[in-house]
Amino acid sequence: MGVQSTVVFADLFGSTGVFESLGNAKATEAVTQVTTWLAEKFQLNGGRVVKFLGDGVLVTFKENQNAVDAVVDVQRAYEKRLPHSTSDVYMPLRIGVARGDVEMVDDDCYGDAVNIAARLSELTGPHQIWANSEVVAGGKLSPGTRSRLLGPIHVRGRAEPCTVYQIEWQEDIDSEFFTVQAPFADGLEDPKIDVLGCHLELAWLDQRKIFRAFELPIYIGRIRQAEFVVSDPHVSRKHARLDWRNGSVILTDVSSYGCWVRFAGGGANLSLRHEECVLHGQGEIALGTPFGDLSAPVITFWVR
Repeated sequence: MGVQSTVVFADLFGSTGVFESLGNAKATEAVTQVTTWLAEKFQLNGGRVVKFLGDGVLVTFKENQNAVDAVVDVQRAYEKRLPHSTSDVYMPLRIGVARGDVEMVDDDCYGDAVNIAARLSELTGPHQIWANSEVVAGGKLSPGTRSRLLGPIHVRGRAEPCTVYQIEWQEDIDSEFFTVQAPFADGLEDPKIDVLGCHLELAWLDQRKIFRAFELPIYIGRIRQAEFVVSDPHVSRKHARLDWRNGSVILTDVSSYGCWVRFAGGGANLSLRHEECVLHGQGEIALGTPFGDLSAPVITFWVR
């Protein structure tokens, strides 16, 4: 019989590149140092470390509250540790959390919650924490922490989508950002055109295009060969790639100067430098320079 548990899967984003640049021996040493540190932090927060999975750690908690407090504490502590890493071992942390029945067999655990936590960790962007609704429902978050509904997201291996929340853990974020709709350019409200069957819509200035799942991957870039052309000096020839993966739209930065993403409904802006994130709902992408730069070319997106 299963036991209700909260499962945490934390893994290091970018470890593949570290192995490519450093070689197996040095990369293994770098990854092991971090995963050992993660395990110790989770244990200090009341978690039971089940196993190490390459560049990740699988941990269980009896209660949601302890799990959420732990992942927030770990992200904040790791944020302070990360700037001391050299560029060749820079590996941001991403975390998936899920509540559900778990079967314990020979000191290992199995079940839907384990699969969901692992898949959410794969789908999150660097520095992010995603949790299923069973974790957030009825829970109380610590001061300086907020949850934001992302909506139903398809998780590989499950027929039904999961209702997912993002746990915003950065202490310097003003709470207004979680209650006020993020501003969008005039005339780009939810469009009234027929989008039956479409999965992704992009708009920039007077350009608007719809892309269905089977048409991905596509590129956003300055060259005419890009599927979505943004003619602006901030934009690289090929700036970002959009893929359809496991029922989700994945944005990958492939540019010289990066992408910035923000979602309708608030939350922290996400900065991507040769990293990826899942696009969901409605939001904006700034190319080559942050949103605070008034000259930034900003694309509005809708994921249907």
